[in-house]
Amino acid sequence: MPKTARLLVALGRPEFVPANSASLVIGISWGLALPIDVVWGLIVPAVLAFATITLVAAFAAHINTLSDYELDVEDETKRKLVEAMNQFGRRRLRQFMVVELSVSLVLLLLLVVLEAKPVLLLMWAAAVFLAYAYSSPPLRFKSRSFLAVVTLMIVLSILPVTFVTYVFTNTLSFPFWVFLAGQAITVYAVIIPAEIRDYFADKAKGVVTMTVRLGLRNASLFGLTLLSVGGVLCGAGLVLGFLGGAVPLLAVFLAVMAAVYVHVFLKYLTLFSLSGKLFQPEGQEKVERDIVELAAKNPKWITLITQSIVLMCLLLLISKLL
Repeated sequence: MPKTARLLVALGRPEFVPANSASLVIGISWGLALPIDVVWGLIVPAVLAFATITLVAAFAAHINTLSDYELDVEDETKRKLVEAMNQFGRRRLRQFMVVELSVSLVLLLLLVVLEAKPVLLLMWAAAVFLAYAYSSPPLRFKSRSFLAVVTLMIVLSILPVTFVTYVFTNTLSFPFWVFLAGQAITVYAVIIPAEIRDYFADKAKGVVTMTVRLGLRNASLFGLTLLSVGGVLCGAGLVLGFLGGAVPLLAVFLAVMAAVYVHVFLKYLTLFSLSGKLFQPEGQEKVERDIVELAAKNPKWITLITQSIVLMCLLLLISKLL
């Protein structure tokens, strides 16, 4: 892979690609219905939708990288990201971001014409605005506590999943909305450890994220609560979806997703326990280091959660199409 491409991949935060690409599979699973033209009803819309949301996600990641550079310099876990930024250059990255948005818009317009759904353009515009406003001043929603929570749920889950689903259907069912609520809550629940990882740097710089406002212990407890609520809603929506399919017994595979949720829940409990040890007079530096190292593993938790949800959505699609 050429050096420029490698740097762009690093700056695009590839650890979050599985979560971003999952929106395509989830949307198709909930939106697709027979009969359908395989080429113009499935393949072409899927390619255009995936390319559009992927480019917007890359744009959002690059904005975040530019805006958080000063903080990331002091974070050892982001050393490779900082090195990539230094080699690629700020001006060059801004130019590339313009290209990303331009190509994304062209692909989107093709999709709007093909599907005759102009509302997709409004969804795209909302996603671009929120991606910019989340990281960049003067709005910088990420430093506005609970406003950041809402923004992340919308940008990382609600908008991309609804966007793809609406490409393939004009009707968004009640089970879909129950599932989407759970998925959106889950997405933020597994993002909280990223804020926990950045907690000490953010607090020192005066960046008031939700985790900084709540404190580590309350933030961990909040994450545990969101993960539990998200799992219940996500599972309930899927159960309702399976009951409306041809093979409702496929719902038994929800046990796999439940096992993954329990695994991540136990990791969260460890974070919660470590945060309580910060109040002890001895070994505080080691506890802080342990918290940062454990929280830095959250991309793996995101991948596990995402893969389990995608698996269930694929089974739901099979149930609908049989």
